[in-house]
Amino acid sequence: MYKHLFVPVDGSELSHRAMDGSIELAQQLGAKITGFVVEPDLPLTAATSRTDSLMHRLKENEDKNEAHATALLGQFASRAQAAGVEFVAHHVTAYVVDQAIMDEADKSGCDMIVMVTHGRSALGEFVFGSHTKKIIANSKLPVLVLH
Repeated sequence: MYKHLFVPVDGSELSHRAMDGSIELAQQLGAKITGFVVEPDLPLTAATSRTDSLMHRLKENEDKNEAHATALLGQFASRAQAAGVEFVAHHVTAYVVDQAIMDEADKSGCDMIVMVTHGRSALGEFVFGSHTKKIIANSKLPVLVLH
């Protein structure tokens, strides 16, 4: 049925639940996992009048994002390997997180997206948004939501 799970994680406590839940599901299905991290791009307002300062900030942001994604996906890979689940890691930097998740899931040839939700109230969603709701509404793939 489902043979390739796409699992976006961000390093929060909830993303560790996504790791464990997706690994358990992959074991049951005989599926592999693509672990994915979307790192935030610097907002355009970060630009300054000095090009060298902007270039320095962009490089710092890139280095920080690379280190975070590598460490997080390394943890995920270790957990998957310990459970005997095939694992592929991928990360990107993007402005629009939900679109990046859907695009990469499609490019990776995955057949299901597995995500966690914070379960925020209506006010919390208004303030912080909900990537999960946007992906459920717009994804061509089935989405399994863990809470």
